[in-house]
Amino acid sequence: MRINLFHAKELLFLLVSMSLFATLLLFSQSNQTQVGAIQKTGVLRLATRNTPTTYYLDNNGQPAGFEYELARAYADYLGVELELIIPDTFEEVFTLVENRDAHIAAAGLSITEARKQNFRFSPPYAYTTPTLIYRVTRGKPVPKGLEDLEGKEIQVIAGSSHDELIQNLKQNHPYLKEQKHSSASVTELLEGVYKKEYDYALIDDLVFDAQKSYFPGLKKSLVMGEPEQIAWLLARQNDQSLHRSLRRFFERMETQELLVTLKQKYFTRQNRLGYVDIETFRKDMDTRFCKLEQYFMMAEQETDIDWRLLASVAYQESHWNPKAVSPTGVRGIMMLTKATAREMDVEDRTDPVQSVMGGAHYLRKVMGKIPERIKGDDRIWFALASYNVGFGHLEDARILTQRGGKNPDSWEDVKEFLPLLTQPKYFKTVRNGYARGYEPVLYVSNIRNYYDLLDWELQKALIEASKPPLSPAENEGEIVMPGGADTDTEQAVQDLIDSINVTLPESDTPDVAVPTL
Repeated sequence: MRINLFHAKELLFLLVSMSLFATLLLFSQSNQTQVGAIQKTGVLRLATRNTPTTYYLDNNGQPAGFEYELARAYADYLGVELELIIPDTFEEVFTLVENRDAHIAAAGLSITEARKQNFRFSPPYAYTTPTLIYRVTRGKPVPKGLEDLEGKEIQVIAGSSHDELIQNLKQNHPYLKEQKHSSASVTELLEGVYKKEYDYALIDDLVFDAQKSYFPGLKKSLVMGEPEQIAWLLARQNDQSLHRSLRRFFERMETQELLVTLKQKYFTRQNRLGYVDIETFRKDMDTRFCKLEQYFMMAEQETDIDWRLLASVAYQESHWNPKAVSPTGVRGIMMLTKATAREMDVEDRTDPVQSVMGGAHYLRKVMGKIPERIKGDDRIWFALASYNVGFGHLEDARILTQRGGKNPDSWEDVKEFLPLLTQPKYFKTVRNGYARGYEPVLYVSNIRNYYDLLDWELQKALIEASKPPLSPAENEGEIVMPGGADTDTEQAVQDLIDSINVTLPESDTPDVAVPTL
């Protein structure tokens, strides 16, 4: 009898131990469910948008964007691959997370009270302020208060924090009127205001500052709300392993340093190439060009590309500064990437000779990709656009041009369609997706202007050099050329300078007419 009782106690102890072990095991597994599952499958699913500040393919066909690079760093931190999910509308970003189709949403999302009821957020990594954007127009007063918006429409992205803000403001200002856009991007709203199709758009000032140079005349007006924190969004659930992991990731010194770099790269970048006026150009000719002129001529001998064109490209790229460097890491006179430098056997991108030669040979290679049937100047402009935005994106624009009933072999036609690559309804129909379509249009336009100015400055120098030496009497007083020749020359110089449309800081974008397909 004692033996049976002993065995019964032993069995009971064993059952209790097994139950406790199973409970602890289940608790341990549930406590690491989300991060553990992510690491087990080896994939982090990210919901984002195809926009200039989130994710896009760069001119080399490589993924880029603030959110992409930050998410890529987090995936590396977890030791997993990054899988992107790009929804058709902004509102679908939230649905993907809510339905557990995506682990995280990263699309410049503001932390709002309404969103906090259904979602959790990572630590904030940026701040922004909802701001009313308008176009400066003669005779149209700048709105100074909400009452000035009566009878006007404010464009917002449906489901955005700005949509939520307008609804709250309408409680005390019922005259406010908004137009919601489900599938549009911020770039499209800015485009509409720029083309005077819309009165106003409500945009994050952080995003506007990153794109405003492409829309001259667009300005900030009313601050419509309090500054907001920007963060990643994740599902609200009992398991908080992902939330804790994100907190640890953002607290790392490496992540904080990366954030500084990415903000400089994507949010302070107005136009990668820069704009200068004629006087700066002239000064740079005196102080920089004279040291480089022979290298451009040498490059022409090797590539058969007009050395003045190469010099104009170099000025647009770096202002002829051999030590120039951009936030994206390109450097040197021709602003070569590391990949391009390796491809062209350039060992030192800051060496003027290597940079000019490497850039010239790369441009020749790019030009070789342009269809042989495209001749003359069109071939040059296409090559320059491809040099800037990438051959794949140029081909996409040519496809859109053909669809629009225009000539895909004409630069004048294609440059009208390149800006469409910023709009989802167009870039989703072509192979390479989103591109900064305004940039190659600006790039080619400015190079053409610099070429004309350089050519004229060289001609003017030849004119000056061909003048007979001044007599002693002329050196002591005012020089008067017979028949007013000198006056005519100076007037001709001024007329040409006035005719050259060099882009200045307040005019970052040519008046591009975007066609409707």
